[in-house]
Amino acid sequence: MIQSIKFNGADDACLKKLVAGFLIFIVIAISAFLTFAPAYVEKSRNSIVPHDAYPVSKTAQALHDSMLWKRNIVKRGNRGQVDIPRLIEGNVAIQVFTAVTKSPKGQNYDKNATDAPDSITPLVVGQLWPPRTWTSLLERALYQAEKLHEIAEHSSDQLSVITSLAELEAHLVSRAAGSKTIGGLLGIEGAHPLQGELSNMDRLEAAGHRVIGLQHFFDNDLGGSLHGFSNRGLTDFGLSVVADIATRGMVLDLAHSSPQVAQDVLDMTNMPIIVSHTGIFGHFPAKRNFPDDLMRRIAASGGVLGIGFWAEVACGDISPSGIARMIKAGIAEVGVDHISLGSDFDGSVETAFDTSELPALNHALLEAGLS
Repeated sequence: MIQSIKFNGADDACLKKLVAGFLIFIVIAISAFLTFAPAYVEKSRNSIVPHDAYPVSKTAQALHDSMLWKRNIVKRGNRGQVDIPRLIEGNVAIQVFTAVTKSPKGQNYDKNATDAPDSITPLVVGQLWPPRTWTSLLERALYQAEKLHEIAEHSSDQLSVITSLAELEAHLVSRAAGSKTIGGLLGIEGAHPLQGELSNMDRLEAAGHRVIGLQHFFDNDLGGSLHGFSNRGLTDFGLSVVADIATRGMVLDLAHSSPQVAQDVLDMTNMPIIVSHTGIFGHFPAKRNFPDDLMRRIAASGGVLGIGFWAEVACGDISPSGIARMIKAGIAEVGVDHISLGSDFDGSVETAFDTSELPALNHALLEAGLS
């Protein structure tokens, strides 16, 4: 039974004050969440182990995922591992910025379900990305590219986005002549932003994406992930995407792909392949690291293996000397021309140093006997 309740004037005014006060509280709470939550999440996801200053010789000093987070990388930050001032301090010539568009809740290295709740969506909404990104993985990749272009535009020539081989070669010539400008390359972690449509590659390419990872932490419609359930190789759609990447002259990245996907790619192409952030299995036999024979085959394609800086690929020792030992093991396995730095900075990993401290890695490499 529904009954009507009558209020007198005083009660009505009191009720209005209570409602107004509650609404103000809600607005303040939401504002506080939007202001402080993104920073709190990133500090917990992209941490740096506290440490004393690493030794850096004069010789080492002379040698020598960011779009997801609500942080202006033009300015030096107090969280995360990468920004433009720290890239300049680390004497970085080229940095790859990859767009993460989906990541399963409870993400792990063993098995993740494709349909697991997505942990990126709350970040997208909580950081007030455009509504078009809330439900579209493609739009998330496009928006992150827009962010990097905008940062470059307002960086006072400290960052330029590289989209062609000619631009890359010109950038390296400029760096050799003393320029401190950082060259930024755009990419995607997993090709699920294609959303099953090969034509969406046109939009990714137009946005500036040039490094295409096929999978991330879950199986997708291109094939199996190293961390999924199927262990399958390339699907028919995956085969068509790989062929399209080769035709466009893009860079194909096998980080997070299943070993069978890697084999299938190598069987169908003669293009150089990269594994952008990984470790060396013979140095540390972790699931995240491809078997050495597969790594040798990738290197034989003219490809490059990016050595990661976090514990799960580096046998637990993530100090500069520990990373130097893994790099040396990689050189022994596949040759010096096929090893690069694949930090995974700002990729939800803990490291022992940030990008400004790369001279410490130079020092450790020299100490390990490398030139």
